[in-house]
Amino acid sequence: MATSPTDLRRVRNLGIVAHIDAGKTTTSEHVLYYAGAIHRLGAVDSGNTTTDYDAEEQQRGITIYSACIPLKWKDYTLNLIDTPGHVDFTAEVERSLRVLDGCVVVFDAQKGVEAQSETVWRQAEKYQVPRCIFVNKMDVIGANFDETLEDIVERLEARPVPVVIPVGSGSVKDSNRPFEGVIDIIEQKLHRFNPSDWGKTFTTEEIPSDLLQDVSKWRSNLFDVLTENDPLDLITSLVLEGADIPVEKIRQLLREQTLARLVQPLFCGSGREHIGVQPLIDGMVYYLPSPLDRPPLVGMNPKKKDKPETRKPDAKEPFSGLVFKVVADSHGELFFLRIYSGTVKLGARVSNPGKDSRETIAKMFHTEADPTQRTELEEGRAGDIVAVVGLKESVTGDTLCDQQHPILLEKIQFAQAVVSRSVEPESSGDKDKLNEVLNLLKREDPTFIVSVDKDTGQTLMSGMGMLHLEIKQHRMERDFRLKIRVGKPRVSYRETISEKVRVTGECERLAGGTTIFAKMVVSFIPLELEDNPSTEVAEVEEVVKTAKTKVKGKQPKVIPIDPLGVRVINKVRHDTVPENLVDSALDGLRSSLQSGEMGYPVMKVEATLESIEWDPARSNEVAMQVAAADAVRKALSGNIVLLEPVMKLEVNVPEDHLGSVTADLNARRAEIQDILVRGKVRVVEAVAPMARLFDYADRVRSLTQGRAASTMEPKAYAPAPPEVMKNLLDPSF
Repeated sequence: MATSPTDLRRVRNLGIVAHIDAGKTTTSEHVLYYAGAIHRLGAVDSGNTTTDYDAEEQQRGITIYSACIPLKWKDYTLNLIDTPGHVDFTAEVERSLRVLDGCVVVFDAQKGVEAQSETVWRQAEKYQVPRCIFVNKMDVIGANFDETLEDIVERLEARPVPVVIPVGSGSVKDSNRPFEGVIDIIEQKLHRFNPSDWGKTFTTEEIPSDLLQDVSKWRSNLFDVLTENDPLDLITSLVLEGADIPVEKIRQLLREQTLARLVQPLFCGSGREHIGVQPLIDGMVYYLPSPLDRPPLVGMNPKKKDKPETRKPDAKEPFSGLVFKVVADSHGELFFLRIYSGTVKLGARVSNPGKDSRETIAKMFHTEADPTQRTELEEGRAGDIVAVVGLKESVTGDTLCDQQHPILLEKIQFAQAVVSRSVEPESSGDKDKLNEVLNLLKREDPTFIVSVDKDTGQTLMSGMGMLHLEIKQHRMERDFRLKIRVGKPRVSYRETISEKVRVTGECERLAGGTTIFAKMVVSFIPLELEDNPSTEVAEVEEVVKTAKTKVKGKQPKVIPIDPLGVRVINKVRHDTVPENLVDSALDGLRSSLQSGEMGYPVMKVEATLESIEWDPARSNEVAMQVAAADAVRKALSGNIVLLEPVMKLEVNVPEDHLGSVTADLNARRAEIQDILVRGKVRVVEAVAPMARLFDYADRVRSLTQGRAASTMEPKAYAPAPPEVMKNLLDPSF
């Protein structure tokens, strides 16, 4: 479905995001079915949904991989992405939101805002993505529309505006008025959906008299919100006069405020009962942005570092796009590309400015949910999401662009891995194949890290959680037919320095029959630990901005923060020391800070190169790197703090099991931050060290006879207690 320049306003690149089990995939399945993209409605419980195509997804009943499907709704083209809800696969959500123009956030009407709901909401905020809200599961016991709305306002600091409200809630068994339909308060009509064809057809009726007062209340609420920002007086005067307000004007103003991220239109329904999805699809096209509604793309000219470049979403602009996903299998790699500007044709040679390389678009496709189902394309235009084959060096987050008009887009930032396991082949003859497969998996998933333990020589795979690593293990065994052994899980610790220190790094040694010499003064300070183990995009932007404005004269040059939060500042002028020697000193500081005194990566440290002593006859690049390594060794010696990943934990537990759950959490060094009341269920919010949570999901089910559910996500790196460091240094402790 390649787009043409004239219909770009009728294109929607949208995602569906939510907490696990809130109903994202079921909602996506209904959207596809009603739009005619599929001819049979699948079910998560049956393992036959369209977007959950992978065998692991079907077996576990969860979404693991984001899936992109193009479809038609009325005269609009939608590129729809269904994303995972489990925190272990948050990278899939992160990279999807990076390239989407708008999204729908799904909430469970019984559970309200859950842990991962907050995470995906923050991710959407980071990328300034306009949102609609869908309150799902209005048919379940305990579903409460009003409480869910209040929860969204309080916990997310959002501004949800209901445009569709429910008729009843709960099921026939547990409610005086079970959920039976929805009311569109803009059109002032009631919709009832036909269960015999899975809700594909519905009837529109007048609103019953006993519901008119409720509709009037919500309609007044809508007008109160919209008239707060109505500079063109689209509806304000009509509201004050008590006149009839055209539906088109209401939608126009609501769309403007949604695109400005002032409000979020809210819909409701039930995927299981096939109610309320068509009004949501209409809302997607009414209120969420087309590529033309998004601001021009801003990047940097890689040849002129201080010159920003912009690209408009226009096929006549120079080509630019972002690789946001790589799918690897035994047959090769498929690269998903969001085209922001221009046109790219089959066989084109394009530039990857971040790698300073050239790539060839050997093949181009629109894919279905299952990447093996593809439609070949001759070209892709601005606004398209396509899959390409033939890239050799590109990975997730890389920019592709026109060779004559280079632009480098901001890379996607991901959270750091928090758990590791050793992996080895059962047969030594498979060692090379294992390394090849690990590299393939690493290319497609930026949160999957592969390293070698320098003490044991073991290959370690690291990820966002146990489920994340289990999925990778099963992929190696199933898709690549490898027989492997994996070790017990281990925590991905980090190191930082405890206090500011100023040291002199030295090098004076024989090398190749001559003495090489270098001496430098470097100061090290600990940076503040933040609530997220990954570097925030805003922080990186600020550092890059500083680097651009402080590269001349005596101003310090800042080397951007790496993903672990290590920053290197240069205060040495290149007119006093040769530039190649200064650069080698900076490279030496960065590389030496990759491993601390205990062998773990260093994070949240700022190193400032203050001065260099050098000799024209004896100083070279090797000497500078040796002196830098000596400075780092001296700075870390006896001055380290061991950091452990701390997880944000949310446990939904029946009231009669609350005591046993909280006692168990206390025994795990958890800090309970809040206990919320949701009907007969208590929601325990806590933070706890990852090292004590490997068996938690099984343990909490055992404590509550299977009635509790828990979710966790990385929150921060925090100083570990002294006994943890002692145990690592001496396991017999």
